[in-house]
Amino acid sequence: MSFGLFQREQRSLFGEILDWMLTPLLLLWPLSLALTWFVAQGIASKPFDRAMEFNLLALTQFVVASNNQVSFNLTPQARDLLRADDSDLVYYQVLDPRGALISGEVDFPLPHDNQTPEPGKVMLRDDTVRGDEVRVAYAWLARSDNPEHLVLMQVAETKGKRSTLATEIIKGVMVPQFIILPLAVLLVWLALVRGIRPLNELEQRIRARKPDDLSPIEESFIPQEVAPLVSSINDLLTRLKASLTTQKRFLADAAHQLKTPLAGLRMQAELAQRETDPQEVHGSLQQIARASTRATHTVNQLLALARAETTGRTLPTVSIDLAELVTGVVQDSVPRAMEHGIDLGYDGPEAMPANCLMEGNSTLLQEMVRNLVDNAIHYSGREGVVTARVLFDRFSGVQILQVEDNGPGIAENERELVLQPFYRALGTNVDGSGLGLAIVHEIAQQHGASVHMEDAHNNRNHRGLRVSVRFSPKSSRAEE
Repeated sequence: MSFGLFQREQRSLFGEILDWMLTPLLLLWPLSLALTWFVAQGIASKPFDRAMEFNLLALTQFVVASNNQVSFNLTPQARDLLRADDSDLVYYQVLDPRGALISGEVDFPLPHDNQTPEPGKVMLRDDTVRGDEVRVAYAWLARSDNPEHLVLMQVAETKGKRSTLATEIIKGVMVPQFIILPLAVLLVWLALVRGIRPLNELEQRIRARKPDDLSPIEESFIPQEVAPLVSSINDLLTRLKASLTTQKRFLADAAHQLKTPLAGLRMQAELAQRETDPQEVHGSLQQIARASTRATHTVNQLLALARAETTGRTLPTVSIDLAELVTGVVQDSVPRAMEHGIDLGYDGPEAMPANCLMEGNSTLLQEMVRNLVDNAIHYSGREGVVTARVLFDRFSGVQILQVEDNGPGIAENERELVLQPFYRALGTNVDGSGLGLAIVHEIAQQHGASVHMEDAHNNRNHRGLRVSVRFSPKSSRAEE
């Protein structure tokens, strides 16, 4: 069964932006049509309403009241106001104060408002006459002989001309929109194509790069919105370049350092094959054992250096008691010190106060302390003295790890050089890989600490060396 069916489809940034821009436009367009229709209806009704008001006021002049009688006498010119045209029908009605029909349509509906009539004021309403929707203008007229008795006069007109005018208005407004809308969609599409062109150029630049080109991407032509992404990519490229450089250096150093012991192993094996004397064979085997031990030590040192350089920043950190960590390493190193006739000791507190715990990686810090102690044991010679020490300032939060020996020491002009991988101080006459202090320096940097070296003794034969690793309050996170 293929799991591809359940994979999430890759989204298109271009399509998503286009959808978010066009969807509101297409949704608002029908709403615009509806609003235009209502506005057109209002615009179309206003001139016809004014005409009806004018006609009604003109017709009121023909309402005559005399001898308690109301009459409506139209002249031929006045009848033209009520003459129907080709598109609309006109109805009218005149009622006396008692509601009796004076003139006009019998079935004309009465006003629905219950307000007290205001004489002479023209009112408008929508109604139905004989099944036709009409617009009605009506007014209450005060009789000259009796102002309290009001005459009702109404004029109604069907809405054909109004609908025709509203339709023409809508056509005039909406027909251009049928042309503008596709043009707007086209312009939006073209704008998006132009807007994402820098992304396409960025993609082409990245694709055109050679596999070994890890130089930062030029940010001068990058839009402001994409600049953080490009900056992050450049940061990744920088870290990747540093990682690859470290790996290449590790491989080159490993090949260089392992070449000599492996060549010695091969030579001793060839000699052992040619020897017939058991004593000589036994000597060759001892040389092979020593060479394999040195090769194993070199490999372990190389792996420790690679771990410190490439993974130190990503390993998890925990709260660490430096005194407890150092005493543990010293206890583990006692058998090796006794084997070499070294007096190994520890000087410092058994445990740090709770407010002086430091944040760090336990594995790397143990590796650092172990390399300092092993280095001191290795170079002190028999009957040497090696002391590991932990110092701390409760108020400033500074913690110092010291490892002191009474060996030949390191000349002051070489103390910076021995922190580099594979550099060995001159005149020691002791086998080594030149990686111990380099590992210490790298792990110290990973924890924001600094490494210092100074003379431990002043006598002529054994000057000694004291290596101090100073953890600042920021790196140790001490609290007062």
